[in-house]
Amino acid sequence: MEQQNIVLSGVRPTGDLHLGNYFGALRNFVRLQDTHVCYFFIADLHSLTTHPAPEDLNRNVRHVMALYLAAGIDPEKSTLYIQSDVPEISELYLLLNMIAYVGEVERTTTFKDKVRLHPGNINIGLLSYPVLMASDILIHRSHKVPVGKDQEQHLELARVYARRFNNTYKCTVFPEPEAFNFDTTLVKVPGLNGTGKMSKSEGNGIFLTDSPEEILKKVMKAVTDKGPVECNQTPPEPIQNLFAIMKLVSAPDTLAYFKGQYAQCAIRYGDLKKQLAEDINLFIAPIRERFDDIFRNDDLLRKVAATGRDKARASASATLREVRKAIGLTV
Repeated sequence: MEQQNIVLSGVRPTGDLHLGNYFGALRNFVRLQDTHVCYFFIADLHSLTTHPAPEDLNRNVRHVMALYLAAGIDPEKSTLYIQSDVPEISELYLLLNMIAYVGEVERTTTFKDKVRLHPGNINIGLLSYPVLMASDILIHRSHKVPVGKDQEQHLELARVYARRFNNTYKCTVFPEPEAFNFDTTLVKVPGLNGTGKMSKSEGNGIFLTDSPEEILKKVMKAVTDKGPVECNQTPPEPIQNLFAIMKLVSAPDTLAYFKGQYAQCAIRYGDLKKQLAEDINLFIAPIRERFDDIFRNDDLLRKVAATGRDKARASASATLREVRKAIGLTV
């Protein structure tokens, strides 16, 4: 496959993956591996900014890897690896820090949000998070990066660093990566709390390993209102969010029925939520069952990690040789 078909993406091992992760990323990953050269990684180094307990970090890495496999990622087709298993990423991170400016990373929205939410943990790793993310992307000279709306600014910095490195050292080592999605807009799956997207940190999501009972409990607690007061009125955001999730997991006629009930002022939110919970469960049940088998198979997880490490390091080492040569570090 041609170089421009290289795709890369990763996820932090900070707990369960939810429906937003699936529809925003995993579903597309499964499709991409048949048409592109794919690198998918578990970003355990990124997670260190929040100082997870070692036992939690180890479990979460295994958890995410098992979910990737359960969702359909094929380690024979794709390179699935753990970030910390590829030391070349850390070296490139160091080298890119030399051309990254404090002001540009301080201005990122995510950094400012973290400072506001966690003023007692403003560490250097958090500040230089976009540089490490750029290293993840550029180490394989990726052209396409499936990212969510909240990561577009970081991707733009990766483009800046690729361009700046090439200009500084008069070379063409790095392509400028672009955001990629099957659709014309980046996917955003809403949460159950009425506003915003589905997020692990907000506690408003349905996890891919949730039991039927957990799904029903969460959906029944989803934010709604008192119902429409006139026919054909525009639903408020919380109701639009429930319809948006239903569009992803339910049959089209099911969605049409409940939208029609809302338009006629006949909607019963209890019925809507019960149907939505049932459809979510039917959708994730195959993933949940495969996950249970894979997560218990330590030999399989170790084998997948080792295979991914070797494939990722082969690519990363080739890039780093070019980087060191361009800088003048090679004797």
